[in-house]
Amino acid sequence: MTEAGTDTYSDLIAAEDVLLFVNAAVTSTGQREFRSEAYQQRLSLDFLHEYVRVNYRTVYAASLALDINDHNAARVVEQLLRTAGEASADQKRTEGRLIAARLALLPPQRVYRLFRALRAAKVGNRRTRAILRDWLAARPDLGHDAVKYRAGLKTAARHFHLPLRTATGSAPAAGELGDFLFEPGVRPRYEHRLLDAYRRAHYEQGAIYELPFTVAEGFAAKHGVERSAFVERITPRMTRLERLRTQREAGADAAGAPVRTDLSVMPLTRLALYALSLTIEERVRRRAELTHALRTAARRVAGPYTGTWGRVAAVLDDSYSASGSGEKRRRPLAVALGGHFLLEALAGPGSYGAWWTSGRTDPLLVRPYGPTPLGMRVIDALEYAPERLVLVSDGWDNAPPGLAGEVLRVWRTRLDRERRTTVVHLNPVYDADGFDVRRLAASVPTAGIRDAEDLPALVEIAQFAEGRTGLAELQAYLDRRIESFLYEYEGGKAT
Repeated sequence: MTEAGTDTYSDLIAAEDVLLFVNAAVTSTGQREFRSEAYQQRLSLDFLHEYVRVNYRTVYAASLALDINDHNAARVVEQLLRTAGEASADQKRTEGRLIAARLALLPPQRVYRLFRALRAAKVGNRRTRAILRDWLAARPDLGHDAVKYRAGLKTAARHFHLPLRTATGSAPAAGELGDFLFEPGVRPRYEHRLLDAYRRAHYEQGAIYELPFTVAEGFAAKHGVERSAFVERITPRMTRLERLRTQREAGADAAGAPVRTDLSVMPLTRLALYALSLTIEERVRRRAELTHALRTAARRVAGPYTGTWGRVAAVLDDSYSASGSGEKRRRPLAVALGGHFLLEALAGPGSYGAWWTSGRTDPLLVRPYGPTPLGMRVIDALEYAPERLVLVSDGWDNAPPGLAGEVLRVWRTRLDRERRTTVVHLNPVYDADGFDVRRLAASVPTAGIRDAEDLPALVEIAQFAEGRTGLAELQAYLDRRIESFLYEYEGGKAT
């Protein structure tokens, strides 16, 4: 083999290594899956994070601009800050911008958990303090954080010596926050509304309903407040997700009772998970409402690409393994259900067909049951003559085993050499033993997926998983994503 050929082969291997990590960072959260335990998931992730950080640090940092999940985004940030000595000056500058942009997107509880992890690792250098200081300064109300994320804020203030003030000036009066966190019994009252409500809630039931829901729950239990009465009064203080979690418990789904959450504004995958949590009878009774909400959420995700994908066929996995695990209950099935409505929105008018592995034709009534005859459903979908074929499955084709891969191989090598049909496999389950998501065939690009909302972007990145694209092309794609990601964050921040 020539030297140029060797270089090309090395690039292909590097690109495959990077895609292994991206697939893992999108799908795995270190929790138990249907076919692997939590410790296996964690060990596999530990290895990939270490391997990619050491060998491809620039790409490792660039993953923060991709659709990786929050668990792995926080892990990447932690590893970059813990190993700052391994980075060059230029790398540190780019990493700092990427970290700041990603921290702004992470839920605050994850960032405060990151504070604690960095403290445990004894990381407290100037660069880390500057990044965390800027994040803390951008928080809209540190009084709210002091009440809801008390331990995390204390860690930040004490270990990293961060000033307790915000850029918007909405922090409590000088000294109040420090007293609240470190000497709570010193002041007879606080000027900040939430801090004082927290103080009064220890002995005054009325003050409970001025607090965030998760904090108020503990005080309600302490005062012996009846759960139904508490939920009814605290409803105005709940977030949409908190309302969704409690409305069934409070009787809001009973026949004829009003639903207190506007489902049409919920994220697509969250909405799919909620629909699947309902009984079949409830789904039938609320069919119009649930279908309208799912289609509205899907059109919102599709945005300007609505109706632009032409003729689309989908093979969707609702076999028993789609039930997920105790930690990720029905997650794979929810991704398939959300993907169904999103693909319906992306396809041209009247140009969408869906084939569930169970043979069901009503998406709202799917449930995880039975084997996975992917091969038979792929044949059905290809007969539809689509321009795009999208498969959403964990890849365990077992009825009969391996038929889907063989069908797709023959289709690509014998029947569709001109590639009239684009085929993409999206897998919502990380295979810890294989350090990747399970693939159906070498000729079919496969990408990991955690949220149905990420489907359009993952179909794009799946092109790099066919084994014909080197590291240079992948790096160019990552550079475009980084530029767009940082422009969205820094441009919006400037305005």
